[in-house]
Amino acid sequence: MLNVGSLNEGFVLDHIEAGKAMSIYNHLGLGKLDCQVAIIKNARSNKMGRKDIIKIENSLDSVDLDILGYIDHNITVNIIRDGKIVEKKPLTLPKVIRNILKCQNPRCITSIEQELEQVFILSDKKTETYRCKYCEEKYTSKNKF
Repeated sequence: MLNVGSLNEGFVLDHIEAGKAMSIYNHLGLGKLDCQVAIIKNARSNKMGRKDIIKIENSLDSVDLDILGYIDHNITVNIIRDGKIVEKKPLTLPKVIRNILKCQNPRCITSIEQELEQVFILSDKKTETYRCKYCEEKYTSKNKF
């Protein structure tokens, strides 16, 4: 059995769908952080069968939880202090996401005005549908990364 050392201070992203850890690593910009990051792929899980785990030795402020909530709001965020889990932070679908998606509508103002923020608003929580703030172009969970 593989043994990955425990974390003294930081946070753990648990219950990541198997095979998605590298995508999350890239979208959160974890490679730009000056801290230790451990990625465990295809770990055994009673609940999921297989899962990925990311351990980050840094403060939770270093990542954008909106990105994480958009990618997969079922991920568990465990905050670690003195080697123990002190808090489990639930994720939710963010109501507004900024500069995560890019509007694909060629007639959208964001195609012409490149400096405009890409803003999407949650329009249907049940289907995880977002709409562009400017042109109302629709994006659902199948449009994710």
